[in-house]
Amino acid sequence: MKKKDPRDRVSEDMRAEYDFSGAERGKYAARYAAGSNVVVLEPDVAQLFPNAKAVNDALRKVAGLD
Repeated sequence: MKKKDPRDRVSEDMRAEYDFSGAERGKYAARYAAGSNVVVLEPDVAQLFPNAKAVNDALRKVAGLD
């Protein structure tokens, strides 16, 4: 028995006007990965920093870059 590809199913949430038939999967993935560094903070640490600037400022201070 052949398994069904989950990408073949039609989503009930997808609107008819959305047409991804000409899309290319991962077209910009390498460019994005080269220019980003994602770090996930633990929830207790994340509560201390309201935004990315606050995190960067604190890290610069700790690293002696300020």
